[in-house]
Amino acid sequence: MASPEIEVRDNPTEHRYEIHVDGALAGFTVYEPGESFLAFVHTEVDDAYAGQGLAKVLVTETLDDVRKRGLAVLPFCPYVRGFISKNPGYVDLVPESERAKFGL
Repeated sequence: MASPEIEVRDNPTEHRYEIHVDGALAGFTVYEPGESFLAFVHTEVDDAYAGQGLAKVLVTETLDDVRKRGLAVLPFCPYVRGFISKNPGYVDLVPESERAKFGL
């Protein structure tokens, strides 16, 4: 059996990054765009895809893309905040002046 095709992409019209599995929407992380940052407010994965590590893939690829775009991150979403806390290589995406507010 072939591995599923997983793709993460920004959907700026909906203000969210989406993860697709074999072409089907499996989850997303919603953001509010600012001038030089994205404020992440909610992340979810459809129950049909639970337990497959898709939220981690989604947030990893999202944060990597945000870094490439030269934007900062405000992690209001508990999942994104927890991910950054457990993966300190992403803490630099949160402005230093905002880190204490998010417990980072």
